[in-house]
Amino acid sequence: MPTRQHRRLLLPAVTLTVLGLTTTQALAAPSAEPGPRPHQARHQAEIGQKHAKKVRAQAAAAGPSFNARSEAPGEDGGDEAENSAEGTAQYTEARTAPGVVAPGAYGAAWAQLQSMPHTGGNWDHVTDKPYDSDDPRYRDVNSNSSGGSGYVTGRITGIAADADGYVYAGGANGGVFRSRTGGGQWQSISDKLPSLSTGTLNLDGGGRLWYATGESNTGATSYVGTGVYVLADPKRGEFQPGMRVGGAELESTIIHALRFGGGKVWAATSRGVWSHSTTDLSGPWVLEFAPNPEYLPGGSKAGDPAAPYKNIANDIAIDPRDPGKVVLAVGWRGGDTYNGFYSKAADGSWQRVGSLGDLPTDAANVGNVTFAASADGSRYYAIDQSPEVAATDPDTGLKGIYVSKSGSPFGPWTQIADKEKLRNSGSALQDEGYQPGIQAWYNQSLQVDPADPDHVYAGLEEVLETKNGGSTWTVPGPYWNFGFPCWSIDPAKQSGDCSQTTHSDQHAVAFGAYKGKSSVYVGNDGGIYSRPVNGAADASGHATDWKSLADGTMDTLQYYSVGVGKDPADRSGRGVIVSGGMQDNGESILRAHDKVMGSNFGGDGADTIVDPNNGCNIAEEYVYLDIWVTQNCAVNDGSWKTDPAKATSYEVAPPDKETGEARFIAPITADPKNVDTWIAGGRHVWVQHKGYAIRSGSEWTSAYDLGAGHVATAVATVNGTVYAGWCGPCNNVGFSRGIAVGKTDGTGWHQLDLPVDGTLPNRYISSFAVDENDAQHVFVAFNGFSRTWTEGPGAGVGHLFETRDGGANWTDVSANLPDVPATSVRILPNGGLALGSDLAAFYRAPGTTDWRVLGRNLPTTAVQQLKTGPDGKLYAATFGRGIWSFDLRRLGHGRYDETDG
Repeated sequence: MPTRQHRRLLLPAVTLTVLGLTTTQALAAPSAEPGPRPHQARHQAEIGQKHAKKVRAQAAAAGPSFNARSEAPGEDGGDEAENSAEGTAQYTEARTAPGVVAPGAYGAAWAQLQSMPHTGGNWDHVTDKPYDSDDPRYRDVNSNSSGGSGYVTGRITGIAADADGYVYAGGANGGVFRSRTGGGQWQSISDKLPSLSTGTLNLDGGGRLWYATGESNTGATSYVGTGVYVLADPKRGEFQPGMRVGGAELESTIIHALRFGGGKVWAATSRGVWSHSTTDLSGPWVLEFAPNPEYLPGGSKAGDPAAPYKNIANDIAIDPRDPGKVVLAVGWRGGDTYNGFYSKAADGSWQRVGSLGDLPTDAANVGNVTFAASADGSRYYAIDQSPEVAATDPDTGLKGIYVSKSGSPFGPWTQIADKEKLRNSGSALQDEGYQPGIQAWYNQSLQVDPADPDHVYAGLEEVLETKNGGSTWTVPGPYWNFGFPCWSIDPAKQSGDCSQTTHSDQHAVAFGAYKGKSSVYVGNDGGIYSRPVNGAADASGHATDWKSLADGTMDTLQYYSVGVGKDPADRSGRGVIVSGGMQDNGESILRAHDKVMGSNFGGDGADTIVDPNNGCNIAEEYVYLDIWVTQNCAVNDGSWKTDPAKATSYEVAPPDKETGEARFIAPITADPKNVDTWIAGGRHVWVQHKGYAIRSGSEWTSAYDLGAGHVATAVATVNGTVYAGWCGPCNNVGFSRGIAVGKTDGTGWHQLDLPVDGTLPNRYISSFAVDENDAQHVFVAFNGFSRTWTEGPGAGVGHLFETRDGGANWTDVSANLPDVPATSVRILPNGGLALGSDLAAFYRAPGTTDWRVLGRNLPTTAVQQLKTGPDGKLYAATFGRGIWSFDLRRLGHGRYDETDG
């Protein structure tokens, strides 16, 4: 096996050189030594190259609301930014196609959920342990371990902190957590709300905590929220549904920012800029400005596939001396003619701002913008992501960082940083195709030290800092430690001689204090970290005092999948290994007696297969069907770096990985009757019979070609019979879907007759459950909302359907299920059914037709996948609150336990 290591960065392999740098800068730049780079760079670059052409075509078909480079891996090799964009787009497609989701969909489903009965029993939190991304046990070829991020959790997109040690952190889809000790020992305080998707968190001057739901990192409706909530006493209280500000005006929106001034709170949302009184919270929100109101709900073009992209507002800057003077930053990150800055004219209308100094105002160069004002009113700062730069510069999407030294948002603004300045300030991002600001559309944060208007923390992919108003910059939180001279893969050390850094991709920053000591808090794709506001750094400008606050009491991990198998090291024979793939935090592994989870595969972790008889046999998909396999849990001491034969993880991707013909999260599965038979779905339905002994992608065979432009969304097999759901096109424009059925030996394949307006809805097929005793008996689950909420052709109704004749005839068995996207269906050992959805898990007992909520205390977040384990438990991979388990014995034998019903 070649000497190579899998890491999350998507870029071409290049030899690094340090040219024209000072001694300090040279120390800060990644070493010319390749270290562990070759594998990561090469195989991920291949992924981007293969997908570029396909996704650009999809973007073109979607019309002017999409920018090709923003939506597709680039032809320069494909970087993490573009794969993140495509992953976001596909997550959205599964919930919106064939149209767009009308406001109120999630709220209505949540309201219905409240009236449903529950089964007996409680869910148990499996991943309520610290997660060490640098676990020294797993230094195999495909791991990020030793990168320097330390303990991590899922993406944190909002932070607020006070001077009394109270810190509030909002997970991307995990809700709000509170710490009373300056960070750590977290307590969830928003689990009673209908949405746990965090746009932003703010403490106002009176100490109230404002929670804006609807994660602000997307451009469509992936993580829409249910509005803004206010907690009057955040030190002691918890959010309740009745604490919502206004009515349903901001439901099903994304909220990028809340800003306060003149007795009003302003909200920058995916449907324009809104305002509300901060004293009377009962009245409706007022729409201040929408550049294209005809695309808003109820407008003449509300059903247009471009509608979600036509009124995006990113931030609001309010003049601290005159709150009547406001600048709106409006625009879709991929580019549109309405992009720009707007202010109110004398006649009360909103007009474009023509000139702000160095800060661009033309539509081509105003994209995702973040503002921050100093506490004394003397400075305003801004970060600007440019659609034009993103489309023309393969290295970045950043236009620049700017300051207004007048303190007014009207400037004049002066540029104080660009990609080159930041790259030469100690950044780890030196390679072609991935330099500072490459993901400025996705990761942006900005905050000014309350005690010093010239001291600023900015977040892009890395944590950036200036102490002199932008004259010079350092990188206290580099992307990772790989490539630095101090780095080592030595398991005896976290990251060689390098200090801990933060996880990559910064989304939030705040200042606070505990016991008189001031700290800065940063939130990113790996959780939340802190350091002293004026902390220590080495000669390179890299901080030496970061502390991860992911102590295991806050679990916001975003799992796509879960797999469970017996732990061969457990002498009792009852212990299991739980693995799962997740967004930007690789694959976690929790062995029977672990007190800390480890990370044995890096990057994004997608679908997972685990041998139920030996949990160390694991197949993990990176993305786009790039499958890796290990038979020893990927335990390695890093010796593969000098002796490639000592690697114990193997890339076994089917050929569709090479051609780019697979979904970002592509489905893989094993036959429950024969764990050595696997199915993988891209354009083709792939089969292999070597199980975990497979060592090459060439060992897969194509059982069926789904057709040009078609890609699998769900696969299942029992005793040689295979069901494959597909879509293509998968976006709103021309959406189509189907189900193919055949044998693993390639015989008997045919497409089922699924007319657009027939029994089965014209929506995204998310999951199959095949009866192990009768392969003609199948359940199929559909994502998205029914016709009530989906504005598109043939959306249909229902979420779960059953056939007993191999798909010739179907029956809607949704019964009393809430109208919410269904994600995963399982037939349980007692003959009952379990169904995962974007709000909850449900159970239907054998011989009944109605559904109940399965158990209690499972957080209200998306259940992405359900799997049964060899220990008699059902496992739920949630996209924002980790992995949970439910002991199926609590359901009794074919009947409900009514004691808690």
